[in-house]
Amino acid sequence: MLLAWVLGWSELVAFGALLGAFLVAGYFQPAAFAEGRGHLALSYPLLNTVILLSSGWCAAKAACYPAGVPRQRAALLGAAAGGFAFSAVKITEYLRELPHLTGERLETFSQLYFLTTGFHLVHVIFGSLVLIVVACRPGRENVAIITTLWHVIDIVWLVMFPVVYAI
Repeated sequence: MLLAWVLGWSELVAFGALLGAFLVAGYFQPAAFAEGRGHLALSYPLLNTVILLSSGWCAAKAACYPAGVPRQRAALLGAAAGGFAFSAVKITEYLRELPHLTGERLETFSQLYFLTTGFHLVHVIFGSLVLIVVACRPGRENVAIITTLWHVIDIVWLVMFPVVYAI
């Protein structure tokens, strides 16, 4: 379990650095960041917030059940399904935004936007795959570790959303 906490905190530090860079660059290039944010459709990240919170609820439920019971497996799979739904929405968002976030003026915004949200997306996909593996072999510690990490992914998104899309 110590490994889960070390991994969770290291993820928070990594995302903190990315979000810090986003804030600092936005401070020095306010017009470009305002223009970049103007190209983002808020409906996608709002939908993804609902999806991740629902997925986190499934993960929390999974942690409450005894190891290996069908309800626990279903909750873990529900959390994974939420992760894959988040990924589908994010990829759709990227396809919509990519043509609008090009050009030298938006280069810093675009790079930090895709780096930060893409890094998070990779974590969501990986976490979803691990949730499926744990659903197949749901030991008490395995469930505790992945649900803890899944909540870290949720928390990162809840901080990332206003920093990237609103500030």
